[in-house]
Amino acid sequence: MRSRRIALIGAAVLVCGLTSGLVAQNGGVARASRVSAIPAERTYTGGSLSAERLQRIGQLIDRRIAANDIAGGVTLVAQRGQIVHLEARGLMDIDSHKPMARDTLFDVASMTKPITAVAILMLVEEGRLRLTDPVSQFIPSFRNLNVKPAADAQAVPAAREIAVRDLLTHTSGIVSEVKLPRDPTESLAHFIPTFATMPLEFQPGTRWKYSNTVGFDTLARIVEVVSGQNFDRFLRERIFTPLGMKDTGHRLDEARTARLATMYEAAAPGLRRRQLPDGVAYDAPAYFGGGWGVKTTAQDYLRFAQMLLNGGELDGKRLLAPRTVELMSSVHIPDTLPGRQPGEGWGLGVRVITDLGARNTWLSNGSYGWNGAFGTRFWIDPTKDLVAILMVQTPAMGLGADFETAVMQAVN
Repeated sequence: MRSRRIALIGAAVLVCGLTSGLVAQNGGVARASRVSAIPAERTYTGGSLSAERLQRIGQLIDRRIAANDIAGGVTLVAQRGQIVHLEARGLMDIDSHKPMARDTLFDVASMTKPITAVAILMLVEEGRLRLTDPVSQFIPSFRNLNVKPAADAQAVPAAREIAVRDLLTHTSGIVSEVKLPRDPTESLAHFIPTFATMPLEFQPGTRWKYSNTVGFDTLARIVEVVSGQNFDRFLRERIFTPLGMKDTGHRLDEARTARLATMYEAAAPGLRRRQLPDGVAYDAPAYFGGGWGVKTTAQDYLRFAQMLLNGGELDGKRLLAPRTVELMSSVHIPDTLPGRQPGEGWGLGVRVITDLGARNTWLSNGSYGWNGAFGTRFWIDPTKDLVAILMVQTPAMGLGADFETAVMQAVN
């Protein structure tokens, strides 16, 4: 009898902990105002996720580790602000046999881009720039650009200037191949204007083509020009610190570097350390990429994603208005524009699922998020009040899509 009473009290405390953090937003839909962590390795099912089926996420990761596709990974699923699944499996470094931990740091590469989009939108809200503003208003060397769609084609003048919105939606025409600083003294202020001397690949707004680094690095430079702060400081003061993302940033101190997972790439018969291009100053001390370079943990990135799911607020700190998040996650570039995939539109810094059947995905229509070149992935599902995050450091073929399936098949 006594043990039953204790169990009932524990259940009541758990329910209170879940419901006390709910707030009404976006037309009365209840959203969690804070993120609650689960203790130890325990998993809680919050009403619409199957605890049994959530176990398939770990089984997926174990299979990929056994196949030498990845060394290890961290997976996280949260619903209604409650972490319902958080697991670390495998190794963060093969040579030292160092096990993966739940607070392991990862280079999330292009998952930096949604963070940069939020920084831009914060400045838009403050009236300090517009999405329709020409880039040349902030970086004058981007005025009077030329377009050269092929190596043997004749360069012609751009029909119009590149706008801030074009950079956010990958429709600017700026060269899409990877461009990284090679001089360790480089900064955005010195590096970005050099791209104005290069012709665009297509007329702005006429097609979609992913700009790996340059497009969002240009947005980072715009943040610097408008705010008067370097990009790293802006992110720390305006986004990471308010959200309690204590382990997130472009540069890590010695203690955090020891928690950074090693990058690997496929090499028969297993994995080898990823080799970065010769001469590239990947961690140039004065260069802070807007499209790449942020290191973080799964739980830190959850705080960023949960802020968006909450309509721009977390733990009483509001970064964006609900209307701004709605704009960010809306379809600006439909799948009918050349370069897009069927069933997948593009918002401001994020992809947006518009037709799950056409996209052949288990994700709900309206889900939005992005992934990184080293294997990381996240999405936000407003209809299921859900955030899911995959953290690995090997771009294993098909793992991101398989993770999406493993998460969504657990939804009742």
